[in-house]
Amino acid sequence: MEFSDHKVFVVGGSRGIGAAIVRRFSAAGATVVFTYAASADAATRLATETGAQALRADAGAREELIAAIRDAGPIDIFVYNAGLLVFGDPLTLAADDVERMIDVNIGGAYFGSIEASRLMPDGGRIIVIGSDTADNMPFTGLSAYVMTKAAVQGMARGLSRDMGPRNITVNVVQPGPTDTDMNPAEGPRAASMLGPMSIKRYGTPDEVASLTLYLAGPQARGITGAMHTIDGGFAA
Repeated sequence: MEFSDHKVFVVGGSRGIGAAIVRRFSAAGATVVFTYAASADAATRLATETGAQALRADAGAREELIAAIRDAGPIDIFVYNAGLLVFGDPLTLAADDVERMIDVNIGGAYFGSIEASRLMPDGGRIIVIGSDTADNMPFTGLSAYVMTKAAVQGMARGLSRDMGPRNITVNVVQPGPTDTDMNPAEGPRAASMLGPMSIKRYGTPDEVASLTLYLAGPQARGITGAMHTIDGGFAA
């Protein structure tokens, strides 16, 4: 796929799935801008490697995120990859931590998508990286996290209607267990993650990035308001 005449804005692009998305779009010729929060060194290395532009912006701070998107100018493809995972007994989880997760996982996705759409030509793309846990959650302690990922599904369905007259598609990519710093394939949770999977291996960030590029391409112009699960059968 060729994206040489496209500008791509990736929220949360310095590591893991986000970095794979930045690399794939950059390799396909796109002009890529990505944000990071705390991983300045990783962001600098990725920008040097790919030629993409790195911007520091807190995805959970509405005005800061909106300003970063607005300053980037016209955007053809918007990818929201930022996310937090807070888990534990809901009776003891710190309310501030849960609210912060809501701000990043839901608020950032919504307000970022809206601002990007203002700068987007007809036929643009909005893609949010969600989670297959919105469809199936076999573990305890993740109710607040799953709530945020289910909210993203509703947002995408609604925005697909609102953006339809402009032929802007809105889709959610839902990875399952994926080999990243947050959930490494050799980590302490790996065995429990592999148990429910039909294919007994972790996914890779590049696999998720490939699906993201497909949804951004011309062949996907009729796909919108949909959830695209890539999880080895975890939620089957």
